[in-house]
Amino acid sequence: MAVSTGPAVQGLSRFSLTTGGAGELAAFYENALGCRRIATEQISGAAFEALMGVGGGALRITLNLGEQIIELLQFDQRGNPYPENASASDLIFQHFAIVVSDMAQAYARLCATPHWTPISNGGPQKLPQSSGGATAFKFRDPEGHPLELLAFPPNNMPVSWHTSRAHLCLGIDHSAISVSNIDMSAKFYDSLGFEATSRSMNRGLAQQNLDGLPDVTVEVVALAIKRATPHLELLCYRSSAPPRQYSLRNNDIAATRIVLADSNAALRCLLDPDGHHFVMVPR
Repeated sequence: MAVSTGPAVQGLSRFSLTTGGAGELAAFYENALGCRRIATEQISGAAFEALMGVGGGALRITLNLGEQIIELLQFDQRGNPYPENASASDLIFQHFAIVVSDMAQAYARLCATPHWTPISNGGPQKLPQSSGGATAFKFRDPEGHPLELLAFPPNNMPVSWHTSRAHLCLGIDHSAISVSNIDMSAKFYDSLGFEATSRSMNRGLAQQNLDGLPDVTVEVVALAIKRATPHLELLCYRSSAPPRQYSLRNNDIAATRIVLADSNAALRCLLDPDGHHFVMVPR
């Protein structure tokens, strides 16, 4: 009898950020977003070095936000800082969106926490119904990692978030990555078991202010495995200027990793067509 060799990815397990100062960055996520620190450990050894492609070990701080996990890795061998002047349309861009129950309160809490920088112009932006009707605000943490606060309309709150309204920051809805060719990227993720759940073309003043870019037109494809939350979104910006592409090692600050639980695969790293990092871990 033939054995299936199809995709065995079960879902997004956690989000992994490279940091130059894990303790300081963890404190920012605790103060600004209400994350809870659940583990601090030193990891090292030949297997870790081979997986990351970086010599030496790393300090790992693990945080949770709702039901989602954020991992901060401070490598012994430091890499490059987040590139200055990188924008949302550059292929280096990868953020995760944090669902909030009250945008005004969440934005006020963020404003009361120092050392972050805005991406969006003019504060939180109410997007048109054609773009989902949510209110959103993009910013960078103290080391440059892009993040987003996301508030759904009361009459259009996804079922995933109905039972967690007691907290201000509820959890991570999705990670969004900038891609050069949306059909090529969608085909790559289809090979991993992702399925497209929606597709839209976003434009207009609110989108321009949200991304901090002029004359924005961005095609968005939402992809999910097994569960709708957290999911992955592909962002393809239409522009006359080609997006800037960067080659990143895992110890570079911009090398955000999505960790996927896979029932078949051995532990390994892989890159998508635009160089975004993924780690496959046994389920």
